[in-house]
Amino acid sequence: MWETNVGKLDRLLRVVAGVAMVAFAVFGPEEIAWKGVGYLGFFVATTGLLRTCPGYSILGLSTCSKKSA
Repeated sequence: MWETNVGKLDRLLRVVAGVAMVAFAVFGPEEIAWKGVGYLGFFVATTGLLRTCPGYSILGLSTCSKKSA
């Protein structure tokens, strides 16, 4: 379906950052509207979990290691 273009370290960083962003949006200060950060965090974590990034696909980038044939 989608080509895997997110490597192991990139995946780990995306999931951790995404979860942190969602947590900050949920538990952060109430005087500031952080919903946008939460939505962005959800997207970032999802791209890490699915191991594919639409932005990387558009730009032709990949952080995956090359597989030898």
